Amino acid sequence: MGELLVRYEESGIDERILRAVEEMGFVHMTPIQEKAIPVFLEGRDVIGQAQTGTGKTAAFGIPMLQKIDEEDRSLQGMILCPTRELAMQAAQQLRQFAKYMHNIRVLAVYGGQDINRQIKALKGGVQIIVGTPGRVMDHMRRHTIRLDNLKMVVLDEADEMLNMGFREDMEAILGQIPCEHQTALFSATMPEPILQITDQFQTDAEMVKVVKKELTVERIRQYLYYIRRSDKEAAAARLIEYYNLKRGLIFCNTKSMVDELAENLKNRGIAAEGLHGDLSQAQRDTVMNRFRSGNLQMLIATDVAARGIDVNDVDGVINYDVPQDIEYYVHRIGRTGRAGKEGMSFTLASRRESFRIREIERVCKTKLEEKQLPSGEEVRQHKEASVLQKIREVMEEANTADCYRAVERFEKETGISAIELAAAFLYEQVGGEPEEIVEEPKVVRRDGERRFGDRRRDGSGSRNGGRFGDRDQRGGRFNDRDQRNGGRFGEKNGSYRSERDGRQRRFGNDSRRSDRRQAENGGRRRTSGEGSYRAAGSGFKGEKR
Repeated sequence: MGELLVRYEESGIDERILRAVEEMGFVHMTPIQEKAIPVFLEGRDVIGQAQTGTGKTAAFGIPMLQKIDEEDRSLQGMILCPTRELAMQAAQQLRQFAKYMHNIRVLAVYGGQDINRQIKALKGGVQIIVGTPGRVMDHMRRHTIRLDNLKMVVLDEADEMLNMGFREDMEAILGQIPCEHQTALFSATMPEPILQITDQFQTDAEMVKVVKKELTVERIRQYLYYIRRSDKEAAAARLIEYYNLKRGLIFCNTKSMVDELAENLKNRGIAAEGLHGDLSQAQRDTVMNRFRSGNLQMLIATDVAARGIDVNDVDGVINYDVPQDIEYYVHRIGRTGRAGKEGMSFTLASRRESFRIREIERVCKTKLEEKQLPSGEEVRQHKEASVLQKIREVMEEANTADCYRAVERFEKETGISAIELAAAFLYEQVGGEPEEIVEEPKVVRRDGERRFGDRRRDGSGSRNGGRFGDRDQRGGRFNDRDQRNGGRFGEKNGSYRSERDGRQRRFGNDSRRSDRRQAENGGRRRTSGEGSYRAAGSGFKGEKR
């Protein structure tokens, strides 16, 4: 038996809001709306755990609109968001819900826009503001935003605001509200600092929790490639080409990497653009419009800038950098494989990040399949097969008689055969074989040794640049008979006993002993080769450290 869905008209919502919601094409509430709206209408504080795209803006936006006194032009509702994109998006949705509430004004306030323009709008009377914490604080310092009549405040994407360093701003804003009001906090995760904020600023809050089903990764094929950092760009380009990604997302951890990768992929002939917080709003809108319309092949973004992006038909997601926050992994790859379709994700990592991969698998309850990057030969064959398939389709669907005669004339005039001409055409479409990309080798343990590529650490405790122990080299061969550091190895002009052959050796002719140095080093000398220690002047023999 299917789940019984609650209709908006059954929830006690204002008829004007219902009319607007109906025009937007919504009939049934989402789970978060079904659980949260009645609690809001009762006047209680709310803690909501829900992901982006679950309909949470309506869950708090509709009750906020319903509580507004339309005759009062003062500020009565405030929503804090981590980014200007989310602030603008939430403000626009509230305006849609309030379409037939003609006396309600909603204003988005955020950095990057002329503050004087916002001040002028605020002076005209605004009942609801949706803003970023930093810009709201600016207005509060200027006394252009007053919280005296506030009825409801909502912290949306609270964990993201916390990650961006807005905790002090959030606490300052909440702490300066003088009147009795409702406080709601929505967050995808509930780390300890979030819970501390709820304890401090909420009273008897109701917990509402909904997990977005679309964020499961069951229909997403997840691949892992261990690639050297210097080869990641070439690896990303190869994956785009081999898997024929028409529209994809690439995630980087920094703004500078977004810009660098976007520029380099464009130089490789891939239609790519970056999206991050340093772009102007006009630039962001242009990039997103191109991506949504299909005119942009790859959108490269940071995790914060990508919040609020909801685009279907994303062929694949490339994690160019392993996410700094493990839970971001699910948010990233959840942008592909939507609407019942299968998706693909590709994670590029170094061997040193393997522990992060294991942690992602554990926390996200998923498994990444380690694969080898397609070879240059495989890429060439794949492209050849794709071009030849297109030619077959043309032959089946189009009348190629004129082209056939043109090829015949070319053969007679040049002496070049049709098969040679076809091969040249194929080469022009496919190009030569791509360069090989060397993947990072696996770590293999055997015989008590740890090998990593051409480096190893063995029982001697030595490392780097090849094999060396009691007879191997590090910048030159040395052992108990060889020299190091100007010909002196061990104590200066002192003696030591080799555990391997038991013979006593002396270096130099100076009769001075190294007792003082031995005392400073704990009275121990390290022998060559065996990895044990003998205490000078005693019979102590300890285990290798």
